[in-house]
Amino acid sequence: MKIKVEKDKIIQAVKKTEGIELVLNDAADAKEALDFILRRTELFEGDHYQKLKDLTVTSVQEYKTSAVDYTVQFVLEFIFEDDATLDQKAGFIKDMQRFFNKF
Repeated sequence: MKIKVEKDKIIQAVKKTEGIELVLNDAADAKEALDFILRRTELFEGDHYQKLKDLTVTSVQEYKTSAVDYTVQFVLEFIFEDDATLDQKAGFIKDMQRFFNKF
């Protein structure tokens, strides 16, 4: 399962939760920032967080109107344990989206 998150939302989330203002240059930086966020298990409800096995991050540039007007977003792919139910996966994704929508 995958979602897209804007670069600025990840930066703001780390700043609020960790007090660190990061610069995200690439997907590796975003992965590290997301590791900071995911360490804070109290941010997420339920036990579906425990079913997350891995997270991969890729960078995407979305062009609004021209080649110079774009936003950097990261595609987050969540890889869950084999025994994770669809409801657990959906619950985790919803919690992540709710968390990032605060910023």
